[in-house]
Amino acid sequence: MSETLELTRTETQLSVRPITPITGAEVRGVDLSRELDKPTIAAIRQALLKHKVLVFHDQDLDDAQQIRFSRYFGRVTPAHPVTNGLVEAPEIKQNILTRDRDEYAPFDLDIDHPLRPNLRPRAPVGWHIDITFVANPNSLTFLRAVQIPSVGGDTLFANLEALYESLSPSLRGYLDTLQAIHVRDDAAVGRPPPPRFDGREPGPFAALHPLVRVHPETGQKHLFLATGFVKAIAGLRARESAALLDFLNAELAGRADLHARVRWSPGALVLWDNRAVAHAGPIDGKYIEGERIVHRTTVEGDLTRGPDGFVSRGLYGELFNTIS
Repeated sequence: MSETLELTRTETQLSVRPITPITGAEVRGVDLSRELDKPTIAAIRQALLKHKVLVFHDQDLDDAQQIRFSRYFGRVTPAHPVTNGLVEAPEIKQNILTRDRDEYAPFDLDIDHPLRPNLRPRAPVGWHIDITFVANPNSLTFLRAVQIPSVGGDTLFANLEALYESLSPSLRGYLDTLQAIHVRDDAAVGRPPPPRFDGREPGPFAALHPLVRVHPETGQKHLFLATGFVKAIAGLRARESAALLDFLNAELAGRADLHARVRWSPGALVLWDNRAVAHAGPIDGKYIEGERIVHRTTVEGDLTRGPDGFVSRGLYGELFNTIS
């Protein structure tokens, strides 16, 4: 069943068809390559806040048009705080499966690298919120299909509001008071990043975030989890922290009833609320035959705020800046 958003003072009619009852929707009736008016943008934002993930199929966009569409929702950031964007479009992060499939692979301690930190996976690896190792992660993420394999390359999304609400009231009350340490240090795991084109430091980064965040637009509470980036819960002993993170990450990865699976198509663009969902993908990357290339843009976010009033702060590295 789809819902139709009638927009005043515009010819656009958006057809919004939910993917699941609580997470994700496919949007038809809009050409993102064209300039959009304010009522259309307002309707897209309204649909995004409701469904958290929007899929626009059959779009024909280039990088400049993707950047323009992103800019309707806020100032656009560089491609990434660590890695460079395209030379001709520094806002664009290009993800190439055959080049990047091992970007987040954990390293094992071995005799050849005895001082390399051992990244202990917590539950299934891959679930994350974008760029949480800075104090002001991006608010929205835009991912566009450039080259898609005939089979595979899907992305999973988890509803972090529903995940929080599924926990017991006693546990929710405790989580509301906690902060987590998020870290990214590529050099420490044997992948020193190249210099950035803009001269900014490519890391290391660390930030202290509330474990539960209050959405700045809806006021709803969401778990704030990023497997791989979250290293510890502040104020807890190491075993206590590890046990709590293991439980929460297992819930994040294992609650299929709270997930939406997006199947990519040529030309598709997926827009998600980076404050309200975590994602994992491509979930079947090691099995894919052929190439998968996607281009990503992100728009500015704010300092994350917790239910107890705690506001995120950077521990190491710069805030995420904007450029256009």
